[in-house]
Amino acid sequence: MTALGILYPGHFADDDYPRIEQLLGSDIRVDLVHTEIGEDAHRVDALRQMGSPERLATGLQELRLSGAEAVVWASSSGSFVQGFDGAHEQVRGLALAAGLPASSTSFGFVHAAAEIGARRIAVGATYPDDVAALFADFLRAGGLEVAGVLGSRSGTAAEVAGWGEDELFALARAADTPDADALFLPDTALHTVAHIPALEKELGKPVLTANQVTVWEALRLADRRVNAPELGALFTKEPIVQV
Repeated sequence: MTALGILYPGHFADDDYPRIEQLLGSDIRVDLVHTEIGEDAHRVDALRQMGSPERLATGLQELRLSGAEAVVWASSSGSFVQGFDGAHEQVRGLALAAGLPASSTSFGFVHAAAEIGARRIAVGATYPDDVAALFADFLRAGGLEVAGVLGSRSGTAAEVAGWGEDELFALARAADTPDADALFLPDTALHTVAHIPALEKELGKPVLTANQVTVWEALRLADRRVNAPELGALFTKEPIVQV
C-alpha cells in the first residue's frame, strides 16, 4: 500500500480526492488533511498567509502517523504567489517539518508538463488577472512558454467551488489557444476530476487540473506510476525522455 499525504486548504473541492483514489484502482491511499485557509480571498496577501509555515504545519503529525510516503501542499495559488524561489523554500520547509519528500501543486504542474512533453501552455485561471499573471510567471521560471492566460472575476475559493460543468467548460474553451500543447486549470477549489476526459476530447489536447496534478505529483515523489485513463492523458502517457 502506498499512502499519499495531501495538505488541502479548507473544504472546497476536497471531494475530488476520494474520486481520484477510486479511479486509481490500485493499492494507493490518498490521505487528506485540511489546513486553515484564513481569509478566503484571491488576493496576494491572503494567499501568502494561507501558505505560511504555521498553517502548513497543521496536520503534519496526522500525516506522519498515517504512514504517508510523501506530502503535497494542495494549493496552486498558496505556492506560486511566493515566487519560484519562495515556493522552493516553502516545500523545503515542509519536507523538513514532515520528514517526508514534499512538493506543491504549482511544482506539480511544471513536472507534469515535462511528463507529457508539453512546452507551450495555455492557462485558464479562476483568479483575478494579477494573481493569474503570477502563475504565468511561475511557469516561465520553470522553463515553460505561456501561450495565453485568462483570468476570472472570481474573488473567493467558495465561489469557485460552486462552479458546475458549464462554467468549467466555458473557462477551458475561452482559455485554450491553438498553439498551446496543453491547457492548465490551476485551482484546487475547482471541481474538475469528473470532467477531464471530456475536456481533453473537446479541446484535442491534454488538460491538467490542480487536484489531478496534486495526486500525480505525490505519486511521483513516492516513485509510483499508475495507468488511469479516466484521469486523462497525464495518467496514460509514457514518460517523455528528455534529450
